[in-house]
Amino acid sequence: MTPSARWAFGSFFFLYFAYVGLVSPYASLFFLGRDFSVMEIAVLMSMLQITRIIGPFSWGWLSDYLSNRIGIIRFCACLAALVFLAIFFLHTYLAFFLWMFILHTILSSLMPLGESATVHALFRDNSFDKRYGRLRLWGSIGFIAMVLFAGDLFQRMGIEYYPLVGAIVLIFLALVTFRLHEPKRERHKMVKGELLVVLLNPDVRWFLVSGFFMVFAHAALYVFYSLYLANLGYDKFQIGLFWALGVFAEVIFFFYQSKVLSRLDSEVVLQGAFGIGVIRFVLIAFFPVSWVLILAQVMHAGTFAAHHSAATKLLQRWFTGPLQARGQALMATVSYGLGGTLGGLCAGWIWDQFQPRDVFVMSALACALAGMAIQKLRPRRYPLRKE
Repeated sequence: MTPSARWAFGSFFFLYFAYVGLVSPYASLFFLGRDFSVMEIAVLMSMLQITRIIGPFSWGWLSDYLSNRIGIIRFCACLAALVFLAIFFLHTYLAFFLWMFILHTILSSLMPLGESATVHALFRDNSFDKRYGRLRLWGSIGFIAMVLFAGDLFQRMGIEYYPLVGAIVLIFLALVTFRLHEPKRERHKMVKGELLVVLLNPDVRWFLVSGFFMVFAHAALYVFYSLYLANLGYDKFQIGLFWALGVFAEVIFFFYQSKVLSRLDSEVVLQGAFGIGVIRFVLIAFFPVSWVLILAQVMHAGTFAAHHSAATKLLQRWFTGPLQARGQALMATVSYGLGGTLGGLCAGWIWDQFQPRDVFVMSALACALAGMAIQKLRPRRYPLRKE
């Protein structure tokens, strides 16, 4: 991958996750300013996960069918920027509901396709272990930068600037996609039932199960961690520092990723990530003192960054050639779509019915189940197939 291509993909990750860093913390506040109820806001925010159940795989299938990943990325990025601009003309709850569903169905294509294009380019010149983490860390930097910038802006100027910031980010994201390029892909004829053959491999199914439970576990963190810290007496600035610490820890892992993935098999890294996840969520649940919570946030380097990198690499063992984009999308659908949606719903029910700490006990158990699933993989190596 050339320096200019690395710059383009790094910028793509930075801007995409800058948008995530805008939506995740601040969209609910914007909707609250529109006088929507808490339940109405919860439904609107659930579109972030629900659209990942169908969207990524549909776009991935189209990408593999057309053999034109970058073209679809550009189309979806431009369409998303155009759809986002409609926010300036929306007034009713139904309009916002449809807008959130359409917008994030389109956006659900970008990360699976962007990841698969990046992975394809890096595997072609045998530089995945060395380069992937250092490209992906720009997404984490974008998230941190947006959380801090938007938080300060909205504190001083008001949440009314949310639409303007979102529009600017997505317009720049659309422009950056025209700088993306990947090595030429040989156009493969799609064979009926080819994906089913891969899914009949029990290793693939256990791998997807492990991803489901890992994101299921983290859904509680994403939805309730801030509220949990607030109940413990931390103010908003301190809560923001906890979040920033976790993302900074993942940046450090991504930077030094090659030292891990070049020495350890992906299965071993995943087992370590699941074990760290069990410890992390037990600490959050039962030892909620500052220094322990800080240690638990540092573990985000293992439970997110190490898991994400190893899972992305492992996918290439089964989903290559005409299946590559669908494999990445399938992982997003099963983990972030189904796992994230069901994990958030279960966490909400447990939070309401039991003690807040029990939400994170559930997360620890889910990490343990993920670890049990990945241990089902047969103990043999899978040589990478060349495209």
